[in-house]
Amino acid sequence: MTFAINHICTPGLRLDGFFAMARRLGCDLVEIRNDIPDVIGSTSPQTVKAAAEAAGVTILSINALYPFNVPSDDLAARAMRMADYAKACGARALVMCPLNEGTPVPRADMVAALATLAPILRDRGLTGLVEPLGFPVSSLRRKADAIAAIEAADGADVFRLVHDTFHHHLAGEAEIFPDRTGLVHISGVVDPDVAVDDMRDGHRVLVDAGDRLGNLDQIRALREGGYEGPFSFEPFAQSFHDLSDPEAALRDSIAFIAAGLGRAKAAE
Repeated sequence: MTFAINHICTPGLRLDGFFAMARRLGCDLVEIRNDIPDVIGSTSPQTVKAAAEAAGVTILSINALYPFNVPSDDLAARAMRMADYAKACGARALVMCPLNEGTPVPRADMVAALATLAPILRDRGLTGLVEPLGFPVSSLRRKADAIAAIEAADGADVFRLVHDTFHHHLAGEAEIFPDRTGLVHISGVVDPDVAVDDMRDGHRVLVDAGDRLGNLDQIRALREGGYEGPFSFEPFAQSFHDLSDPEAALRDSIAFIAAGLGRAKAAE
């Protein structure tokens, strides 16, 4: 399987250091961000592209256009700025997250927003990666609803799903959509006391033996369903960011996942 590294893993590392770490981990696919850290707001796309080429990495995505599902006067302008940056830095896609503030968004509004975004992405040769968020306050929790809106907006050629193992578990959505998935985000929750509805980004660490989200089962189901794309590590917890050697922890998690999938395969 193919692993990727999201910059949230080491937000304190400069781009060149982050890219170098990814390569040492055997990964040549990375994701950059516009929040933690804010690469877009601090670095020119030409500098990002040059650093990626020098390190031998490919930028899968910029994370994230937020909120993507609310039509507004500035939606197109925000999307064009991000899309122009993505094209200039060599990124393949934009991750798109829904409004996550406890306010419902009508399906018609999401369809209208997707219809606005589709030509912007098409014109620049980019993919829009729609990432449902499983939080109870999210305006788009389930992938099935995202697919329905994508179809209604006639956007199946340009929009794909992000299957996030954390958000999939929180949403309680049983069905997966390997054939509609363009990227998988993986993280684990090991806190034994937090209730599922109370899980937040601050609980997200790496996947290990204490994982409560069923990451190995989700990964296995996606692969058996035909998904052949990358699995990108996305831990948000401050406890992970404070580690003295996050690279070693990432290496251990990669080994744990590979071994777990291998044991399951051998038992078949």
